[in-house]
Order: sequence, then C-alpha cells, then structure tokens
Amino acid sequence: MSVNFSVRIDENLKKQSFAVIEEYGLTPSQVVKMVFRQIAKTHAIPLSLSYQANEPNETTKQAILQSRADSAAGKLETYEVNSVAEFNAVMEKIRNE
Repeated sequence: MSVNFSVRIDENLKKQSFAVIEEYGLTPSQVVKMVFRQIAKTHAIPLSLSYQANEPNETTKQAILQSRADSAAGKLETYEVNSVAEFNAVMEKIRNE
C-alpha cells in the first residue's frame, strides 16, 4: 500500500536540487524512495550530519599539485564539461577509444 508524503522546502533549494536530480535521470520521488529504502535497510541516515572541513589530505594535495604542473606542461588532455550529462558523454567517448 502506498501513501502520499509531502515536504515543505525553500523554493530555491527545490530548484537547485531538482536540477541535480534530473541530471541523474531521476525524479524527486525516486530519490526520496531511495533514501527511505536505505534508511530502512541500514537503520542509519545515508549522509554525514557532522561538519568536516573540505580540506584534502596530504596525498591528495600532492596529487592536485602534480596534476596542475602536468597540465601546465601540456602533459594532460583536458575536457571542459558543464553538466553530469556532458561528463558522462566524454567518459563514454574515452572508453570507446
């Protein structure tokens, strides 16, 4: 048996979130169901509720510096994408080469 469930959220938050959800090819209803299924399965909320600084560790910092140096030296092929869909298309092209 299915039931209706409604949530009140800020309009700007809705627009931003729905845009991301659509890029994944999903509907908001599907995302809510996925989250609820995960909660029921794991008995935990599937995201971190604690604050952690977005500071990379030393290994990641070194990789970032190295990739910037390689890019400046022309050693890397670069791609410019503006959406998840564009990224997926580039990745598919690379896989097929």
